[in-house]
Order: sequence, then structure tokens, then C-alpha cells
Amino acid sequence: MENILVLNGHEYYKHSRGELNGILFQYIVEKLSNHYHVDTTVLQDGFDKEEEQRKVKWADYIIYQTPIYNYSVPALFKKYLDITHEHGVYFTGKTDKYGIGGGKLTGKKYMFSTTWNAPSSAFHNKDLFFEGRGVDDVLFHLYLSHKYAGLQKLPTFSCFDVKKKPDVEAYLRDLNSHLSHYFKL
Repeated sequence: MENILVLNGHEYYKHSRGELNGILFQYIVEKLSNHYHVDTTVLQDGFDKEEEQRKVKWADYIIYQTPIYNYSVPALFKKYLDITHEHGVYFTGKTDKYGIGGGKLTGKKYMFSTTWNAPSSAFHNKDLFFEGRGVDDVLFHLYLSHKYAGLQKLPTFSCFDVKKKPDVEAYLRDLNSHLSHYFKL
């Protein structure tokens, strides 16, 4: 049985309490627990660097459930990445080609499941806010840190318009479909 680490990257603010993120996080954990060993981390509850590194080394897959704040992950999530992605633990840095071949987490895969206040129509249109870019373009910096560690990216799942036009039932239906492409449910 394979191992999956599911991380809740939400950081609480009065204007963003994390209900939807919590629902999606719990849904992922419940759906995958029937066929995989699942461990979890809820960043808002605190974390220990060495324990998180142990969990990542244990996991075959890492799924990050996170809101997107100011076009990136919350500050607490960024801090988690900065602290846990440590030289000698996740990567060596001793390669001829920068960032390629020095990762110590090869064979592992990761996925981002994200929530956006932006509508999906704001992406992939040169005349709109993201200037023709998609979610993967906006989050590219996050993918690079994982690539540097040797992890393989699974396609990102995203929910859009989560504050103005939330549709939790549709989000869960779409998440189920997305997960079923990569995992036994």
C-alpha cells in the first residue's frame, strides 16, 4: 500500500477563515484513506521541521490543499517550504546543471489542489488580468522548488471564484474526478 501525505496549507485571517479549504482537505483524506496509508499536516496547528521531513520521505505522494493568497501560497505555507526544503535532506545541489539531478526525493510525486478567488475566465486570455497565463504559470515558482528536490508534478486541481460564486458541490465533484485520474478512490 502506498503512502500519501496530505497537507492543509491554509493560514487563518478574518477575511479567509478556511472553511472551503478544510472541506477539500477532509474530502481528499477520506477518499484516499480506503486505499492508501494517509498522514496529514495542518500547518495552522504548527509543525516540526524534522517530523515534516520524515513524513515527506515516507510519502510516495504529497498533496497540498491550499488557498492562493496574493498569487502564491499563504505565508505560513511558504515558511514551511523554506524550512523543510533543506540542503542535504531534499537535495544535494552538486550537479553540473543547476537544479537538475541533485534531488533526493526522486520517485515521489506531488499535487497542488488550490482555491482561487479569481474566476477561471481571468486565466488564458491575454486581455484579462493574468495576461494569458494559466494557474501553472502563476505557481511556477512552487513547482521549481519541488523539481529541484527531484519530485514529479501531477496536474494541479483548482477551484475558482470561491468567494463570489462558491459551489462546493461542484468543487467536490470536480475534485473527485481529478483525483480519480491519479489515485484509486
